[in-house]
Amino acid sequence: MRKILEQCPSCGGALDVTELTCPSCETVIRSRYAPCPFCRLAPKSLHFLETFVQCRGNIKEMERALGISYPTVRGRLDAVIRELGYEVEVETEVDEAETAAQRKEILDQLDQGEITASEATKRLADLRKR
Repeated sequence: MRKILEQCPSCGGALDVTELTCPSCETVIRSRYAPCPFCRLAPKSLHFLETFVQCRGNIKEMERALGISYPTVRGRLDAVIRELGYEVEVETEVDEAETAAQRKEILDQLDQGEITASEATKRLADLRKR
């Protein structure tokens, strides 16, 4: 069965679902129905959400299943959230970038011999707790 049309093929306007038909007894019901929010998603976004559910929301599993990096999974998830009409907190994206920069700084300090491996481990563990 085909996915329901969301936009008018002539003018691009939103379409209302106004009729339902039973294929067994041919009962016809006419009214106005709101389409499912997930029906409006692009096929690529719908596939992403199906994978997300199969992975039980585990982003590490998503990385493996889709063969993409953690930041890419997060970016696609944020895009689907926006596509559904919700806002994505910019603070989260900024915090992740800041955490990644701090992690790199700790590893650079370790690499240059400025801190010990145990100190680097402690600092990285503290970053994860935030």
